[in-house]
Amino acid sequence: MSSRFSDTTRMTRMACYSAIACAAIAPATAIAQKRAVDTAAVTEWNVPWADTRPRDPSLDAQGRVWFVGQQGNYVARLDPKSGAFTKLEIDAGTFPHTVSVDKDGDAWYTGNRNGMIGMIDGKTGAITRYPMPDPEAKDPHTIAFDKQGNLWFTLQNSNMVGHLVKKTGTVTIMRMTTPRSRPYGIVIDARGRPWFNLFGVNKIGTIDPTSMRVREYLLPDERARGRRIALTTDGAVWYVDYSRGYLGRLDPVSGAVKDWPMPGGTISLPYAMTVDDHDRLWFVETGKQPNRLVGFDPRTNTFTTPTDIGKAAPNTVRHMVFDKNTRTIWFGSDQGTIGRAVLPPSDRKPIG
Repeated sequence: MSSRFSDTTRMTRMACYSAIACAAIAPATAIAQKRAVDTAAVTEWNVPWADTRPRDPSLDAQGRVWFVGQQGNYVARLDPKSGAFTKLEIDAGTFPHTVSVDKDGDAWYTGNRNGMIGMIDGKTGAITRYPMPDPEAKDPHTIAFDKQGNLWFTLQNSNMVGHLVKKTGTVTIMRMTTPRSRPYGIVIDARGRPWFNLFGVNKIGTIDPTSMRVREYLLPDERARGRRIALTTDGAVWYVDYSRGYLGRLDPVSGAVKDWPMPGGTISLPYAMTVDDHDRLWFVETGKQPNRLVGFDPRTNTFTTPTDIGKAAPNTVRHMVFDKNTRTIWFGSDQGTIGRAVLPPSDRKPIG
């Protein structure tokens, strides 16, 4: 199933080029804490639009941090140097789940309630809309880019994974083999294969980019529910097991699985996840209040000392990304902040 894109709309030009609204605030100060040698240093900026669930940051070449307000129905960006926020209006009813900036500087976002992918041109601010070719593909979720600059994306409740070719606008949809498997987090490996959590079942999925054939890997514990996913340079597939409170490793060649209990135990509810340039895994325990950022070194099989995020009130960090240029992790929180974590040093050389 495929379609061509349609309906390119230019946004009104204003002082912030494509922005409809702009706001500037002073940056927050770093959370006061005694740092252990293996903890991160966290700074959070208060987003000026309340109760909008800012989430899923992505950095552009200028170091600006793009994010979406899922409940506020907007795409926005933060300039960490000035603390200024810029808000970009999008179609009513989009309720974007994710935004990701590609190598050309274009910002792609998922219409989680209107069945489309949107692209904001990084030079002009024009929005191009890519509707889903299947009416049952209703909720584009999380995006990952392959080396050709094309998009792979999950559709959680539609039980599908999609592929969008940037040059042609062609969208292809793959249905999952297992009913109600709920594709969630997604990453792309060195061979161009997407790997994704199947959050509704105890499986990890992948797709052959040539044949578009779906393959599912069974996780041995039937209670396992992987929510976010990451890759290390040895080819291993890592995931956070949200329901059991474990960090898991899948060998894609043998299918063997090994896992480690989280420092926060069975109530840790690990959610956001990423990997740094030393192959260390980082994740957030959202069952803990305040939420806690924790690292794991696969070389030593050891966890770092947890770092608190936000205040001791209901909070969830849902997605985060690693910026290799500054060696920092960026995240959004349900407490209405965009955050940066400066990672502790490692005694191994950076990878790549």
